[in-house]
Amino acid sequence: MPRPDVPPQDGPPRHRIFGASFASIYPHYVAKAERKGHTKAEVDEVIAWLTGYDAAGLDRVLGSEVDLETFFAEAPAMNANASLITGVICGYRVEEIEDPLMQKIRYLDKLVDEVAKGKKMSSILRGSPAAG
Repeated sequence: MPRPDVPPQDGPPRHRIFGASFASIYPHYVAKAERKGHTKAEVDEVIAWLTGYDAAGLDRVLGSEVDLETFFAEAPAMNANASLITGVICGYRVEEIEDPLMQKIRYLDKLVDEVAKGKKMSSILRGSPAAG
């Protein structure tokens, strides 16, 4: 019997990562970069480039426990060059992911991975000037 407080779901079930709080995932991004000798500032820079969140906006999001779906839905300005992000992350080619939200999540995963691997920031930001 369906629970009355849970609306019926249309379509395929949503991936559980969509409901994870950004604040719970962010420390993993930072730790991945720092393990490889890179910085939180570099992680913040790629987040700003992809989503448009400035330092204050990122701090606000981290303090509010918003989920990933909300984090991306309320992003100030998704970068038009995000479609230039290609490659494999978690076994999937990011450019072939059909679900728009999952693709945005994997774009961010890929950018953080590139920071950790020591790629030049100009390459990571797809030729754009560094976020400031």
